[in-house]
Amino acid sequence: MENKTIQGKTIKEWEEQYPLMSKIISTEEVLWTNPKYGKFADAIEKISLSENDVKDAEERLNRFAPYIAKVFSETEKTNGIIESPIVPIPTMQTNMEKTYNQEITGQLLLKCDSHLAISGSIKARGGIYEVLKHAEDLAIANNMLTINDDYSIMDSERFKEFFSNYSIAVGSTGNLGLSIGIISAQLGFKVYVHMSADAKQWKKDLLRSKGVTVIEYESDYSKAVEEGRKQAEADPNMYFIDDENSTNLFLGYAVAASRLKKQLDEMNRVVDEDHPLFVYLPCGVGGGPGGVAFGLKLVFKDHVHCFFAEPTQSPCMVIGLMTGLHDQVSVQDFGIDNITDADGLAVGRASGFVGKTLENLMSGSYTVKDEELYRLLSMLADTENIQLEPSALAGMHGPIQFFRDEAGQKYIENNNLQNIMKNASHIAWGTGGSMVPKDEMEIYYNKGKEISASE
Repeated sequence: MENKTIQGKTIKEWEEQYPLMSKIISTEEVLWTNPKYGKFADAIEKISLSENDVKDAEERLNRFAPYIAKVFSETEKTNGIIESPIVPIPTMQTNMEKTYNQEITGQLLLKCDSHLAISGSIKARGGIYEVLKHAEDLAIANNMLTINDDYSIMDSERFKEFFSNYSIAVGSTGNLGLSIGIISAQLGFKVYVHMSADAKQWKKDLLRSKGVTVIEYESDYSKAVEEGRKQAEADPNMYFIDDENSTNLFLGYAVAASRLKKQLDEMNRVVDEDHPLFVYLPCGVGGGPGGVAFGLKLVFKDHVHCFFAEPTQSPCMVIGLMTGLHDQVSVQDFGIDNITDADGLAVGRASGFVGKTLENLMSGSYTVKDEELYRLLSMLADTENIQLEPSALAGMHGPIQFFRDEAGQKYIENNNLQNIMKNASHIAWGTGGSMVPKDEMEIYYNKGKEISASE
């Protein structure tokens, strides 16, 4: 490795330029704060997407709500809006403070995207949104629909037959494939999900039970995406959902922010210059957490501080942002194996689109070991009776990393937050878990208990 060059520099030169790099390469936990982080008003000037784009996405989801309520009975009570609760987790917070011997100043909350209807993960936002947008575009172009119609008419043989002439393809480590497969099959599309080696068997089985074609690879996420893209290029009636570069996915995720604001208002939790909001977002390729972060910055501007959370074995976003090389480098270039139990985060190369879009808006990024994901998983089950899958716990580790690391303390000082941290809200974004089979969840839970007991 020593003599190998990456983008013209040796490992030694990278480590000299970026002091955190040697820890990242040694797969130690790190907190990186972003030196390019700036004022919202300046950062947004450089971004082509705007609040209007997010509003457009929100309106589209509202148009589809009658259809969603009709075909997915679990969304009836929310009138077809797919949204998750946010809950305070005080017992978990106390337990974490004891276990890690680290005070968390402010209140810890969990955003339960793990319990989103239809596909039980954050991907029920972007993935489902992009399929719905594609369906709407096709139906309008073929004079089968106008935006003033009641979209529940799509639940009919006529529409299913129409959509059966078209296909959708996607590459996924699991949850994105699940959300896209379920909604596409429901509408009547033919669906092909290209799955990487780390995708869980139960996710593949569930997709196949819905009539989805699952294509498996021995390789990682990048290969699955590449093959999905190739397949779609060869078929004019096939639409490829590009997790690495899709603005539609990104905007579907961004809609979460205005809804979160309403939820915080209902809880009387203020976010303003005296009440900062910190949000910790598990990150794979970056589309989901990136879209959510973008939406949050539009809503809360400089009062929200967003951090990506990655496994120590798959730190693609922190490497991409820190070096400014984004998708031009992979974790494998630096000798990191990209093998983690956090399947949704097992990504070796970050989205260049997301990294470049957010390079002045993200406060930072951190990495967490798989062992800590399991420890937190069983702790959350014991303290709050909430079940998440391992990757979803990456966000939970955020406040611990932030307060115990010198970089976090510096961030507080540099942003003049010292006197107001006691008023802070910390949101761990729980990205998936409610659809994990019971026996699988038990294995995760027991592993967490074993790790805690062995220390």
